Amino acid sequence: MTTIRSDAIRGNATRLGNERLFTDACSLIDRKRVGLITNQSGVDGLLRSTAERLSEWPQSELIALFSPEHGIRGDHQDGGEVSSSARDPRTGVAVHSLYGSDGRKPAADLLDCLDVLLFDIQDVGVRFYTYLYTMSLAMEACAERSLPFIVLDRPNPLGGEVLEGNVLDPSFASFVGKYPIPVRYAMTIGELAGLMNREYALGAELHVVQMDGWRRSHWWNDSGLHWVPPSPNMPTADTVLVYPGTCFVEGTNLSEGRGTTRPFEQIGAPYVDGCWLADELNERQLPGVRFRPVHFIPFSGKYANQSCGGVQLHVCDRGDFRPVSTGFQILSSVKDRWPGDFEWRIPATGIHNFDKLAGADTIRLSLDVGTEIDQLTRRWNAECDEFARIRRPYLLYNC
Repeated sequence: MTTIRSDAIRGNATRLGNERLFTDACSLIDRKRVGLITNQSGVDGLLRSTAERLSEWPQSELIALFSPEHGIRGDHQDGGEVSSSARDPRTGVAVHSLYGSDGRKPAADLLDCLDVLLFDIQDVGVRFYTYLYTMSLAMEACAERSLPFIVLDRPNPLGGEVLEGNVLDPSFASFVGKYPIPVRYAMTIGELAGLMNREYALGAELHVVQMDGWRRSHWWNDSGLHWVPPSPNMPTADTVLVYPGTCFVEGTNLSEGRGTTRPFEQIGAPYVDGCWLADELNERQLPGVRFRPVHFIPFSGKYANQSCGGVQLHVCDRGDFRPVSTGFQILSSVKDRWPGDFEWRIPATGIHNFDKLAGADTIRLSLDVGTEIDQLTRRWNAECDEFARIRRPYLLYNC
């Protein structure tokens, strides 16, 4: 793997990999036919689209665009098939879906028309975000065609220091978790690409264009960048803070707040007494968070057009807050208080949706027998310590 490095720091602002591509890393694309995996989050610090900049770059030719889950413009809801459109209206370049009936890898005939494939999408630093596996499958496809793969690096909005959650059991691998990494892996997308490429033998000729000005201690608002929602239910950087824990609610019959203005920040169901739940959770004095009782009526998703009681999470200290363990505290509280109403989601395939998200069945089984969350956390800490050792050689920033 090669990385394009620079030591120039521009005040407190982060200079993204897609900005440096057109200055000190343009040799990677000059005189080449270029493909780009991107969506609406693929913009620079001035909100200029990487796709549009590439289409205007005189030294190369943008041949193809590839879109992940939610589509090239982020207008498709979660899990929905994204069909390819004829042309991107802004650039006039053909768009090919990597989340549709044609498969999730770029087709070999398309890659044969390229000299290099780029990846520029904002991720959220959480294992079950599908863009990670769009990237890894594209890396596999590039390795099969001996095509260079370039990651334009971006900040991890959760920072680069705190690891949290269990490490995925490979027997539960899916498109919401393919590799044995924790829920919060505390790496940038470029760092993670390096780890995946070597540790999981993807075999790509990988190049990472690093950022300037990003530090492992940085949260999103330290970057000086505008937040562009990378998916429809990730509207703010505050959503990202709670997502590593409240996304597990998707694997139950609780609403995770989709179809409201606060997805993942509020959870509930028609059977939940929000006042009781807020009091119960606040009495547990979970670090860095307070809970407020709410009522909401989702306009789509679970319990559409039904009144739900629940709680909204208010993060008071993001450094102390541990979203993964907090998410399981919420689930255990609801499960214990309303055992006749609470249910795990079991799709028709036979594997629990919750288990896919959790990357194991042990968490669900432990909650079913009343295991204390602190006991689960101690197990996860040991797994994270081992992952910290594995990831160390792949860290690119202040290490």
